[in-house]
Amino acid sequence: QVQPVESGGGLVQPGGSLRLSCAASGSIFSGYAMGWYRQAPGKQRELVAFITSGGNTHYADSVKGRFTISRDNAKNMVYCQMNSLKPEDTAVYYCNRFPAVAGSWGQGTQVTVSS
Repeated sequence: QVQPVESGGGLVQPGGSLRLSCAASGSIFSGYAMGWYRQAPGKQRELVAFITSGGNTHYADSVKGRFTISRDNAKNMVYCQMNSLKPEDTAVYYCNRFPAVAGSWGQGTQVTVSS
């Protein structure tokens, strides 16, 4: 199976916004819940949000009200709109199925929130 490809990260000031995109192969995406995860320096990778194949969503408490996960089933795409970004959101962001599948991690996209 082909690993997901994440994009859309960058450097942003506190309070700013970014929109992450993830292109996943059908074998990873179709019919499965998909999640966004992040790993900050020196910390374990954590779940940020997931969305079921039917569109139900769940968010980590740390991002609730600021991040919005969405998906386009026709394009095998997953998105994460991130608003009101904080320095503690700095991390490499990854997408994968939820629950995550070992061996299906992409390269991730770096998000840095700093003034």
